Amino acid sequence: MSICNEHNLSRPISEKSFGIRLSLPQGDTLGHLLGQDWEAFHWYATAGERDKALAEIRAKHSYSRPGDFPTYVYEKITRD
Repeated sequence: MSICNEHNLSRPISEKSFGIRLSLPQGDTLGHLLGQDWEAFHWYATAGERDKALAEIRAKHSYSRPGDFPTYVYEKITRD
């Protein structure tokens, strides 16, 4: 990747090969706002970092209301 002003980076660029793909299940009501094809990616340097982050993402958050459950679809991915 070409960076025009590397001196402005707050941390060095590193290739992160292990990721998590987040998407919505078919028919999810949030899809009306974001679009049914919405997806987001989170990248990590190692598989261990990714697996730890995935466990944290899937865990019940202490600030969630009783009965609230995230409806994201999580998929482990790897760049080739």
